[in-house]
Amino acid sequence: MTTAICSGSFDPITLGHLDIIRRAAECFDRVYVCVVPNAEKRGQMFTPEQKLTLVRKAVEGLPNVEAELWPGLLAEFAQKHGAKVIVRGVRNGSDFDQEYQMARINGGLCPGLETVLLPAAAEYEHFSSTMAREMIRYGQPLERYLPAAIVPDIKQWINGR
Repeated sequence: MTTAICSGSFDPITLGHLDIIRRAAECFDRVYVCVVPNAEKRGQMFTPEQKLTLVRKAVEGLPNVEAELWPGLLAEFAQKHGAKVIVRGVRNGSDFDQEYQMARINGGLCPGLETVLLPAAAEYEHFSSTMAREMIRYGQPLERYLPAAIVPDIKQWINGR
C-alpha cells in the first residue's frame, strides 16, 4: 500500500488544493492531508483547528483521504505514517523552485521520501489562499474559489467576529 501526503497551511483550503488532493487520491492507496500551522505566514484568517475542520469537510467524499493537524516537520509526519511520497501542486515557476528546494530538504531529513509535483489544473492556476482570503474579506461569492462544503462554516465564522 502506497501512502502519500498532501500538506499545506490551508488558510483556507481552495478548489485548487482540493483538485491536487483528489488527483493524489487517484494515484495512491492512502492520502493524508497534513495541515501544518505556518507561524511564518502573517495575516492568517483561521485557527489551526478551524483549518482542519474545513479540510476534513472538503475531503469528506474521498474514502482514501484523511486529514490531520501536525505542528512539526513534514518529514517526521511522513515517517510516522509510513508515507513514501509527498504530493505538491505547482502553479508556476516560482512554486516549482520553492517546492524543488523543499523536496531536497525533506529527502535529506528522511531518505527515500520522494516528492511528486503536480501542475495545477488551468482553471485553478491563479488560485491561492491569499486570494481566497481577500474574496472572503470583501464578501465575494466564495463557491467559485472554495469547496462548497466549507462555505457555510466560513460565512458563520466571519459573521461571528
